[in-house]
Amino acid sequence: MNILFVLENYLPHVGGVETVFKNLSEGLVKKGHKVNLVTHQIRGTKKYENINGVHVHRVACFGSRYLFTFFSIPKVIKFAERSDIIHTTTFNGAPSAWIASRIKKKPVIITVHEVWLNNWHNFTELGWLSCRLHNFLEKLVYSLHYSKYVGVSYATQKQLIKNGIKKEKTTVVYNGVDYKHWDSKKYGREKIRKKLDLEKYFIYMMTGRPGTSKGHEYLIKAVPFISQKIKNSKLILIMSREKQNRKRYYYLMRLIKNLKIKDKVLVLDPVSWKVLPNYIKAADCIVVPSLTEGFGYNVTEACALDIPVVASNVFSIPEVISGRYVLVKSKDPKAIAQAVEKIHKKQVQKKPKKMFTIEKNIQGYLKLYKELTKPSFSSNP
Repeated sequence: MNILFVLENYLPHVGGVETVFKNLSEGLVKKGHKVNLVTHQIRGTKKYENINGVHVHRVACFGSRYLFTFFSIPKVIKFAERSDIIHTTTFNGAPSAWIASRIKKKPVIITVHEVWLNNWHNFTELGWLSCRLHNFLEKLVYSLHYSKYVGVSYATQKQLIKNGIKKEKTTVVYNGVDYKHWDSKKYGREKIRKKLDLEKYFIYMMTGRPGTSKGHEYLIKAVPFISQKIKNSKLILIMSREKQNRKRYYYLMRLIKNLKIKDKVLVLDPVSWKVLPNYIKAADCIVVPSLTEGFGYNVTEACALDIPVVASNVFSIPEVISGRYVLVKSKDPKAIAQAVEKIHKKQVQKKPKKMFTIEKNIQGYLKLYKELTKPSFSSNP
C-alpha cells in the first residue's frame, strides 16, 4: 500500500504528535508499505530526507507552519496521485490533504488528538481575537468532510460527535506507547535521587511543557498544603523555557516566589527522552493536573513505569489510567494536595495495567486503510 502523510511538523521537531506518526510511519515501512510524508521545513533541515525508510518531503514556507497550509498544496497533490490513501492530523496540514483527496479522488483520514472548540480561551493564553481565529480554523478543519475522523481516545471521539461529526464517520485508534523504552525493570530510583541530593525526600513530580492546558499553577498552589502534611517532601518540575513557553515559564517561577515555596520546589530544564524514565522512576508519584487531555502520554508513561499517579478526572485520563492512582477535580489545589497525601499513605485506587502498544496502533490504522481503499469505497461525503 502507498500511504501519504501530511503533517505540519515532523522530525527533527519532537513532540507527542510527531512521536505518534514516527512510530506509525516507520512501523508501516517495516511491514512493507511505501510511505511519503509531506511536512513544513524548519531551519537546518533538508528538503528531502529518507528517515528509516520514510520519504520525508519538506516544504519551504518561511518557517511558518501556518503558511504550510497553502504552500504544501502542490506537493501534496503531486504525491496524492500515486497514493492509495492520505492521512493527516489537526491542524495546518489538514486542508491541503483534503484538497488533494478531492482533486485526486483518494480517501483521506484525519487523526484528532484534542477538540478545543469553544475552549481556546480556557486552554491557552492567546488573546481574544487569536482565540476566535483559532476556533474558526478548528471548526473549518472539522467541516471539510474527511473519509474518517480518528479520535485517539473515546473521550476525543465523544467530543467530535458532540461538535457535529456523524458517529459513523468517527472511530478510535489509541496512540501507541513504546513499552521497551518505558520498561520499569530498566530503571532504578536511587541514581537520580542521589544526583539531586533528595534521597530522604518524598518526591512528587510533573513533567512537560508549561502550557495553560497542563495546569501547572494548580499543582504549585498545592505545594503549601502538601508541605504541611508531608514534611520532608519536594516538588520537582521538569519544564521548558523555550521561546514558545517562556512567558508561561516565568509566570510559574514568579508564582513559586510569591508563595514563598522556593525551598519546596526544584525546577529542572527538560531532559532527553532517553533519560527521562530515570527521573520519573525516581519519583514517589507523578502529578498530571491537566485541564484537558486527548490521550495523556504523561499518565500512560508513568503507569508503564509503575509509578503512582495523581491526575485530573477529565476527558481521556480516566480512560487510560491504570496501576495505582488517585483522580481529582481539575483546577483544585486542595484536592491535589489531599491526593498526594493519599499516595504518601498508600491509600490509592488500583486498576490492572492497561497497554497501548505501538503494534496495536499500527494495526488499527492498517485495518482502517484497507476498509477505505476497497473498490466499493467512495470519497464523497
